[in-house]
Amino acid sequence: MTKYIVEGGKPLFGEVEISGAKNAAVAIIPAALMVNGVCRIENVPQISDVTLLLQILEELGASVRSINRHTVEIDCTRVRSARTNYDLCQKIRASYYLIGALLARFGEAEVAMPGGCWFGGVRPIDQHVKGFSALGASVTMRGGFIYAKAAQRRLKGASVYLDVVSVGTTMNVMMAAVTAEGSTVIENAAREPHIVDLANFLNSMGANIRGAGTDTIKIDGVPFLHGGTYAIIPDQIEAGTYMAAVAATGGQVLIKNIIPKHMDCITAKLREMGVEVEEHEDTLLVRRTEGLRKTNVKTLPYPGFPTDMQPQITTVLTLAKGTSLVTEGVWNSRYRYVDELRRMGASIQVEDKTAIVEGVENLTGAPVKAYDLRAGAAMVIAALAAHGGSEITGVQYIERGYEDIIGKLRRLGANIYAVEEVEMPAAMAG
Repeated sequence: MTKYIVEGGKPLFGEVEISGAKNAAVAIIPAALMVNGVCRIENVPQISDVTLLLQILEELGASVRSINRHTVEIDCTRVRSARTNYDLCQKIRASYYLIGALLARFGEAEVAMPGGCWFGGVRPIDQHVKGFSALGASVTMRGGFIYAKAAQRRLKGASVYLDVVSVGTTMNVMMAAVTAEGSTVIENAAREPHIVDLANFLNSMGANIRGAGTDTIKIDGVPFLHGGTYAIIPDQIEAGTYMAAVAATGGQVLIKNIIPKHMDCITAKLREMGVEVEEHEDTLLVRRTEGLRKTNVKTLPYPGFPTDMQPQITTVLTLAKGTSLVTEGVWNSRYRYVDELRRMGASIQVEDKTAIVEGVENLTGAPVKAYDLRAGAAMVIAALAAHGGSEITGVQYIERGYEDIIGKLRRLGANIYAVEEVEMPAAMAG
């Protein structure tokens, strides 16, 4: 068991390099199953979700070769099975992208029900099922597996209207439709940058996708995809997390290897709070020297404020002067982490989908737990800003989506390190 030890109260100074986008990588890697030939993927983040997905592909028979820390070559030519490893899929939410990829490749898929982070109840896959069904697949669930099968071994293009704007469904149906017979139109599609990145990856391998980044995506099916090389975009949420860390602790940090346009919604809110953000070609200089001001935040589908930044911005607002409102507009609830912030002295009340945040003078170090990936990032930010020492457990969630977070923060002057804790057998614990 690993935990993080943090001695807070130090402002951050220096430069931080942003890794490839986790939310793009976890779809692009399964999409490699659809490619005939060698697929070279660059700017791959070194995170546990990526490691798991590559293991799943290898279990299916793919050849996976690391060229360097951030480049991998995947050859799925010899993959013959559409049934995935149950235990591995259970550990990661993004394993559901294997359904769309395997349906496109084989006309069938057997994928274990996905795991990953929990917040606000079980995240349903009903919209995914609706999309696959529209393309001519029958979908059933039994024995912990999702079974999907095309009637004629090849899906058929169709019109798919999503009842809710869903990133996962948009990406999954887009993958399935790439090799379907005829044309597919996805309406009410999500528009996030990683959807555009997946579409660009698929197009670079021979797909015919238009409209990604708008609410209507049109896909003309092709017989197969060919090999090629593609670089994943920088991670919007990792960049936003370091911006929030500077806002909470003070200091000045140059955030490198980003697409500033993707950061607009986060930049705007931080500026409202009194944080200085200077935009350059592929960097942002973030500086906070004065006290923080209150603001209101509502999470929305892109280009709105991202739900994956909600815990981090709420943490920053615990230190802002006055009362701020944070409304979760994407998930039913995402406030499980609030009790952990209260342990550190935060004043937060949650009413339905809204957190009412009364700013306090300072947070105080305490033992806290990460309950999911982004809540874990919030705990790190709170610990960095707090007076005194903190211990963070549940850090396996943090490492699902943040590459070398300890090293990057230490290079900014943070006093943070990881320690291994030996779990005592239950018989000895009492």
